[in-house]
Amino acid sequence: MPMKLRRELKTQDNRSLFDQEETMIAITLLGTGSPIPDPNRAGPATLIQAGKENYLVDAGRGVLMRLAAAGCGANMLNGVLITHLHSDHITDLNDVITSAWIATFAEQEPLQIVGPPGTKEVVDRLLHFLSFDIKYRIDHHEDLNEPPAVNVTEIESGVAELKGDVKISTELTDHHPVGPTIAFRFDHGNDAVVVAGDTIPCAGLDKLCTGAKGLVHTVIRKDIIESIPLQRLQDVCDYHSSVEEASQTAERAGIETLVFTHYVPAFPSGQEEEWKKIAAQHFSGRIELGDDLHRVEIGE
Repeated sequence: MPMKLRRELKTQDNRSLFDQEETMIAITLLGTGSPIPDPNRAGPATLIQAGKENYLVDAGRGVLMRLAAAGCGANMLNGVLITHLHSDHITDLNDVITSAWIATFAEQEPLQIVGPPGTKEVVDRLLHFLSFDIKYRIDHHEDLNEPPAVNVTEIESGVAELKGDVKISTELTDHHPVGPTIAFRFDHGNDAVVVAGDTIPCAGLDKLCTGAKGLVHTVIRKDIIESIPLQRLQDVCDYHSSVEEASQTAERAGIETLVFTHYVPAFPSGQEEEWKKIAAQHFSGRIELGDDLHRVEIGE
């Protein structure tokens, strides 16, 4: 944006619109699918952008394709944040690690990965899985001399110490028997967004959401699933929040914008209204859901 135009675009409190964009938090639903393969929905993944920083939450199937469509590459990520170690949330983590490595042409900063206990073991095993590919690339490219630089931080409840202006904090959630599982909160300027991951309502998520403006929450339609006579499918009702439950969590915390993702069962594109109507019975704020690459901005 030309400097002259930047000076002319002012908000009521005399801040430039450019600065206003720098302080808001943008949410992009990279993948809204589930473990069930869907030709139109990638696996669970959410891009959080605040200021000049980019954070990937979870790395489900197809995440790099969706990340590219959102205008962000793996080498532009300030951190990869994992809510839990279910396969559908980490299927393409190896691809993120590899792409961040080979697409970085300056001196490489370690890729920062944050997740619950067990994450380091998963990453170590992924690097072992990639060992042949890593050797091939080092042998072929003179400017690749070292394997991917990765720094893993395991956390349950607290603040993730990452470089940058965005404060990232975590609390334990409840996805039993999967555990530990965590949710992430992003604080930037006067705004805060929570990404919940898979969980039923719990005290940790309530605590993290208090004072936040936005909540990204995975949801299922228990009313539909319970009518399908397949026990393995019905089992998912035990450890996921329904539309109603996620909406109640947001309402308790005073959330302004509730963003749904990870839809089970997935609805056809353009048929979001039924889900919104159910949510609106329990939540009084703005409700957002949609296809992959749906973008929501949080902030003034």
